[in-house]
Amino acid sequence: MVRTLLRRGVPAGEVVAAVRDPEKVSDLGALGVVVREADYDRPETLGPALDGAHRVLLVSSVGPDDVRIAQHRAVVDAARAAGVELLAYTSVVNADTNPLGLAEAHRATERAIAESGIPSVLLRNGWYTENYLWSLPGAVARGELLGAAGDGLIASAARADYAEAAAIVLTGDDQAGRVYELTGSTAWTLSDLAAEAAKVSGQPVVYRDLPGEELARALAADGLPPAAVDIFVDADLGVAGGALATVTHELPTLLGRPTTPLADSVAEALRAG
Repeated sequence: MVRTLLRRGVPAGEVVAAVRDPEKVSDLGALGVVVREADYDRPETLGPALDGAHRVLLVSSVGPDDVRIAQHRAVVDAARAAGVELLAYTSVVNADTNPLGLAEAHRATERAIAESGIPSVLLRNGWYTENYLWSLPGAVARGELLGAAGDGLIASAARADYAEAAAIVLTGDDQAGRVYELTGSTAWTLSDLAAEAAKVSGQPVVYRDLPGEELARALAADGLPPAAVDIFVDADLGVAGGALATVTHELPTLLGRPTTPLADSVAEALRAG
């Protein structure tokens, strides 16, 4: 998102990248961006990181709910102490009713932001296409894509789409109090994803639907940590029940274009893989 802000004409010296390890974003520092240390697990770093900040994007962390909620609350407290004028938060689509397990941490964070009194804007992001792209090289090699989503629809968008939308909101006027339900322009199934992988790779790839327990074992065998396994299985089961099927026009409207097509994301992922 930092580079998107720069492309939108925000001077590099007015952009702060608050990150856990500043050395990992030395390229941003070379562009003139202010780089500061900010570790969700070390609240003492958050105040200095937000010093002088007028508009802040809180990107949701990953991990167990109790940890995530505590991390987010620490950022909200630091933002309030710093006198932040606008706090944007990357929540989840339909957060108030979304049945996914990970939605609870988002609901708790939205409540914490509301209770803080900080002017805020909620970016309720739908699923990221990249959440499935990592599995495509293995799926092509096996000839099958594994999941537990049935024929459920996924209205995803690329991370770059959501990042661009966040930059647009942060640099826009009259954003306080807004709630954006951001999704891809179209929805697709895991069968569609398998077909696209087959088309791009030139290899046969089919989707094989599994019970949740069997998918969990397969993901664990692929080396995913238990927390990630739980998230992906819960997400697939939620997709089967329609949790991520909603298509809105709010993200394309912000972008002024359709979101990145699934075909483009698949082609890029398989080239990289």
